[in-house]
Amino acid sequence: MQLSDLLSENRIACDVDAHSKKRALEALSQLLAQDQQYATAGDIFDSLLSRERLGSTGIGYGVAIPHGRVKNTRQASGAFIRLTEGIDFDAIDKAPVDLLFAMLVPEKSTDEHLQILSELASLFNEQSLRDSLRQAGSAHEIYSLIRERQQTHT
Repeated sequence: MQLSDLLSENRIACDVDAHSKKRALEALSQLLAQDQQYATAGDIFDSLLSRERLGSTGIGYGVAIPHGRVKNTRQASGAFIRLTEGIDFDAIDKAPVDLLFAMLVPEKSTDEHLQILSELASLFNEQSLRDSLRQAGSAHEIYSLIRERQQTHT
């Protein structure tokens, strides 16, 4: 599955004003819930928060990849937010996080889930992409950046 298949422009938000990990996860949950028929924003938030309690999904360089599993979800989906300012996310490098890509997967998903996480980590490991995402002016521009970068990765 392509990352661009997980994401759509309507599940991208720029300059989100979230001052805590909880608020950032709530914003991501709202975006992810838009296209879910059987899962509410509350279900999604609970899943993301439960995973976060196991250990931070902050991978460093100001990036976090929160993810969770939800019952009755048929396929993986993603959402992206860029925060107005970095927040404490208990990231591995202790740096504030301002770029978050959340992923929601079906409850029984395993290999696909891990493959997507690996691909996301690799993608966000590139400083040039992180810089471009921080400077992007719109959801459309962010979506295009992710799609283009992924195509050069494959």
